Amino acid sequence: MGGANRESSSVPAPTRLTLLIVLAAVLSAGALFGVASTVGVHRELVRLVRPHWLWLGVAVVGEFLAYFGYIAGYREVARTDDGAELDVPKAAALVASGFGVFVHGGGFALDREALRRSGMPEEEARRRVLGLGALEYAVLAPAALVAAAVVVGRGLPVSLSLTVPWIVGLPIGAALALTAVHFRDSVGRWPFIGEPLKHGLNAIDLVLPLVFKPGRHWLGLLGIVVYWGGDIFCLWSTLHAFSAHTPPVAQLVVGYATGYAATRRALPLGGAGIVEALLPFALGWVKIARAPALLAVFAYRIINLWLPMIPALAGIPTLRRLERTERRSRTRRRQRPARRSKPV
Repeated sequence: MGGANRESSSVPAPTRLTLLIVLAAVLSAGALFGVASTVGVHRELVRLVRPHWLWLGVAVVGEFLAYFGYIAGYREVARTDDGAELDVPKAAALVASGFGVFVHGGGFALDREALRRSGMPEEEARRRVLGLGALEYAVLAPAALVAAAVVVGRGLPVSLSLTVPWIVGLPIGAALALTAVHFRDSVGRWPFIGEPLKHGLNAIDLVLPLVFKPGRHWLGLLGIVVYWGGDIFCLWSTLHAFSAHTPPVAQLVVGYATGYAATRRALPLGGAGIVEALLPFALGWVKIARAPALLAVFAYRIINLWLPMIPALAGIPTLRRLERTERRSRTRRRQRPARRSKPV
């Protein structure tokens, strides 16, 4: 019984799965209605029935591309530096499930367990999961910096408290992180915070070659670029669906990056309730009107959280089958008798 927890499935049972989906739906709806109360629920629901439907279809295409990009990035992070080779169906199932609302610990918890089950040591699995998150921000943060610089340079009406942290804080933070990577063994000996910091620095060290010397793993960097581009394009399209003019791209990127203080994959239940509460306000901070922002976020979350639930649920049997196969393989390896040496 001591290994029961270690051998348990990383995919919840049907009853627990249903409860998690219901909980996520309640959190999402509660957050959206909470934000709507600040602008008038009735007025927003009336406007909801008159969007530009074509742009909602375009938003679906953007999110479709985002998922394909993430699958490519996911596979490259897993395989780099002699890691695990994940075939496309398994990577697709893990990506779809990890973005779903039924992973209460966040998609990264599912990723770590999947990599461990593929034969990767626990420490290395954690390193690659953290590396995936580091690669996400290695793409998003510079894009936010450039967008913030454009906002300031053009004198757009956005508070400096939103732009300056990206323009000033990001380069300083990146310089400190890159310096710390070279001294991560010393950092790891710091009391209390040393070990967690070392895990993060090891993850950064893993993805640095993907960013600066992609080589044969160039698809990983490109995949994450496509992921963020597709997801931002999805939000841009939903804003366009509820607005008469094209949303300002630079302001949108700053608001998007600010609203995503943590990526969806790192958040419990796919960020249900958190993203819906933060993103409309972040868009409002960059002078995107609250009303279209609220409706756009509502449509955006249907497209990037609830619509992908279809492939996510469809991928659960694949994950369960892979877990059973890996469990049987480990059992056979444990039961295989040791080879006896030949007598001299």
